[in-house]
Amino acid sequence: MNYCFFFFQTYMAPWLSIFGDFTKDASAMYNNFRVYGTGLLCVMGLIVYLGVKFVNKFATVALACVIFSIIAVYAGIFNNIDGNDKLFMCVLGKRLLRDIAVDNCTKEVGGPLYNTFCEGGECDPYFTEHNVSLVRGIKGLKSGVFFDNIFPSFLQVKTFAVQNPGVIKAKTFPLGTRGLFQYCFSNIFQHTSLMATFVYISLPPGIMAGSNRSGDLADAQKSIPIGTIGAILTTSTVYLSCVMLFAGTVDNLLLRDKFGQSIGGKLVVANMAWPNQWVILIGSFLSTLGAGLQSLTGAPRLLQAIARDGIIPFLEPFAVSSKRGEPTRALILTLLICQSGILLGNVDLLAPLLSMFFLMCYGFVNLACAVQTLLRTPNWRPRFKFYHWSLSLIGLTLCMSIMFMTSWYFALIAMGMAVLIYKYIEYRGAEKEWGDGIRGIALSAARYSLLRLEEGPPHTKNWRPQILMLAKLNDDYTPKYRKLFSLVSQLKAGKGLVVVVSLIQGDFTKRAGEAAAAKQSLRKLMEDEKVKGFCDVMVASNVADGLSHVVQTIGLGGMKPNTVILGWPYGWRQSEDDRTWHVFLQTVRNVSAARMALLVPKGINFFPTSQDKISGNIDIWWIVHDGGLLMLLPFLLKQHRSWKNCKMRIFTVAQMEDNSIQIKKDLKMFLYHLRIEAEVEVVEM
Repeated sequence: MNYCFFFFQTYMAPWLSIFGDFTKDASAMYNNFRVYGTGLLCVMGLIVYLGVKFVNKFATVALACVIFSIIAVYAGIFNNIDGNDKLFMCVLGKRLLRDIAVDNCTKEVGGPLYNTFCEGGECDPYFTEHNVSLVRGIKGLKSGVFFDNIFPSFLQVKTFAVQNPGVIKAKTFPLGTRGLFQYCFSNIFQHTSLMATFVYISLPPGIMAGSNRSGDLADAQKSIPIGTIGAILTTSTVYLSCVMLFAGTVDNLLLRDKFGQSIGGKLVVANMAWPNQWVILIGSFLSTLGAGLQSLTGAPRLLQAIARDGIIPFLEPFAVSSKRGEPTRALILTLLICQSGILLGNVDLLAPLLSMFFLMCYGFVNLACAVQTLLRTPNWRPRFKFYHWSLSLIGLTLCMSIMFMTSWYFALIAMGMAVLIYKYIEYRGAEKEWGDGIRGIALSAARYSLLRLEEGPPHTKNWRPQILMLAKLNDDYTPKYRKLFSLVSQLKAGKGLVVVVSLIQGDFTKRAGEAAAAKQSLRKLMEDEKVKGFCDVMVASNVADGLSHVVQTIGLGGMKPNTVILGWPYGWRQSEDDRTWHVFLQTVRNVSAARMALLVPKGINFFPTSQDKISGNIDIWWIVHDGGLLMLLPFLLKQHRSWKNCKMRIFTVAQMEDNSIQIKKDLKMFLYHLRIEAEVEVVEM
C-alpha cells in the first residue's frame, strides 16, 4: 500500500501532501503515507470483500494498462536513442546537486548557488575551485553510457553522489561544510552488488499467486505450472532487459539519485516513454494497485486454508467463510497486518525482512521438491516432466546464499521466526497428518539403520536389553499388572527398544474390535508410565501357540528384542485348570529356544512406581555364571531416579571345600572389570 501511494503522491499528485513539502522533509512523506495509505487500504479491502470475481475483472483492466506501459517504455527507449532534453542535472565539479532549476545552475554572484555556498564574501573551497555544468540525464543508447554503467562502482553510505566513483574516490563529507544540504548523497541502505538482486527479489512475488489461489482455479494442476513458469519468464525478461536498457540510456549520476532530487522528483522512465509520460504514470499506479489487490486476495485465502487444515490451533477462528464463500475474518486480519506496515511509514525498514521471507518461501519450495524426488515418495507425481532434483538444490542454495550475503542478521531473524513457527506446529499442531519431507527422511534413515544392523551380530559392548513384555489382560481388556510397565520404564530409562504384546484367545475375525480396544488400553498405560516403545494385541485360537509365534516373529531385522519380561503366574496353585502353569512353562521353553533372556518379576505389586524414591539394598544372588546379565540389570535400574539411592549387594554360594576367600577376590575383580560398584558376600553351605 505504501509503495502504491508513494508512487501516486510523488509523481502523480504531489499537491495532495497535507504535511508540507515531502521532498525536503522525509517525515512529511511518511505521515502522508500513514494518512492516505490507511484510506487506500480501506478502499482496496472493500474491493476484495466484494469478491474474487470483482478483483479478477479489475485485474484484466490493470493487466492491459501494464502491458501497454511496458510497450511504451521499450518504444520510448528506442525512440530516444539519441537522448532527449527533458531532464537536466546541475553538477558542481563531479558532485551532483539537488533542487536546482536549470536556469539557476550558474555561479553568478547573487544567484541561488552563490548564496548557498558563499557567506560574507567567503565561499566554500570546493565551490570556488570547480565549475557548475548542466548534464543531460537521458543520453540515449548511442551515447555509449552503457560502458560507464555496466561495471561495478559502489559508494559508501552518506558520501557525495559523484561521477565514476571507481575512478574518483568519493570523500566522506566533512561536517560544517557550506551548502552541504544542496548535495545529493548516497542513501540506499545497502551498497553492494547484491542490492540489485535484493530489489529484484521483492518485485516478482506474484509468481506464487497461482498457488495462493489454487482453490479458485478450475484446473489447478494445469494452470499453476503454466502460469508460474510464464510469470517467471515474463517478469525476469522485463526486469533484466530494462536494467540493461536503462544502463545504456540514463546517465551514471542520475541512476545514483534514488529519489530524483536532482531533477525535481520526476520519474525518469516516464520522461523517456512514448508517446506520453502519463501512460507510464497510470500504468505503474495500476500495476502497484493490482499487486496490492492480488496480495489482499491471496493472503486471506492462504490463511483460511491453513486454519481449515488445523495446522496452527489459534488460527481456527479464521477458517470461517461468509455466506458468499469469502474469507471475511481472514481478510480483516490481513488488513490489520497491512495497517501495521502502513503505520510504520518507512517501508525500507521492513523491506529487508520481507525479502528474507520471500527467499525462504522460494527456498523451502525448492527443498520440498528435492526431498520428495530423492525419497521417491509414491504420492510425488508431478505433471511437469522437465524437472530434475538438482535444479531444486541449486535454487535452494542460491536462496540461502543471497539471504546471508545480503543481510546475515535479517536472515537469522527470519530463519529463527520460521523455526519457532515450525516447532509450534510440531508440538501444538492439529491431529491431522498430511505427511511431510521430514517424516520421509526419518523413514529412509530408519531403513538405512536397520540394514546396517543386519550386517552382523551386536558387539558385547553394545549389548543392552531390548525388551519384549508379555502383558496379561483383565476381563475388561486392561493390563493386569500396571507396575510391570513401571519396571520396564525404570529398566530402560527411555532408551532402547520396548515392545508390549498382549494375547486374546479366540477368532480374529470375530474379536478384532476387542483387540483394537485392548491396544488402546496398552498405549494409554504406556504413555502414563512414560514407556517409549510399541504395543500390539494378537488374537490366537491357542494362547501357548500365540505366545510362541510372538516370541519367534517379533521385531524387525536387527531391532529384535533379546529379553522377555513375563509376569509370575500367581494363581497356578489355586487354579483347577492346568493350562495356567502349562502356558507359563511352555513360554519359558520358547524363550530359551529363541536364546533370549527371561525376566520373571515376583511380587511385582510391591515394586516402586516411577514417582517413588526408595533406598536400601538391591541383593543379587549369583548362582550361575551368566556373562554379567544379573550385574547389568541392577546397574540399569540405578540409572532411574526411583532406584538411585539404593546400594548393590552380590551374594554367591560356595561349598565347604571351596576357597571362599579366592571366590570373593575373583568376584570383586570381575566387578572391577565391569566397572560396577557393589558389596560382595560369599555364603558357605
